[in-house]
Amino acid sequence: MPSQGDQLLERLAALANPHRLRILAALRVNGRTYVSQLARELGISRPLLHLHLRKLAEAGLVTSQLELSADGKALNYFEVAAFDISLTPSSIADAARTLTSPQSAHTPEGNKHG
Repeated sequence: MPSQGDQLLERLAALANPHRLRILAALRVNGRTYVSQLARELGISRPLLHLHLRKLAEAGLVTSQLELSADGKALNYFEVAAFDISLTPSSIADAARTLTSPQSAHTPEGNKHG
């Protein structure tokens, strides 16, 4: 299980993309939805949607379940997972103390000195 700090970084990285924010918003508003329907609603390709859903799932922000329709077609349903991200100076300091990744891995490219 990732540390509190590693989990926070993963979740913030997953949320730092406009497509992923729109995906979470659509799932929150519309509820549990299968991939093809969600791709149509958002106007993005299924491969691109799968990439973003994988990132959201890895961060624990969405869950999925594969089901068979009445006609035997496999449908992958996604929904928003229960999560709460609290960002305060104190919560960030607590999370930073638990980071397990090297500091350099979290330094943005081109900004090696802070």
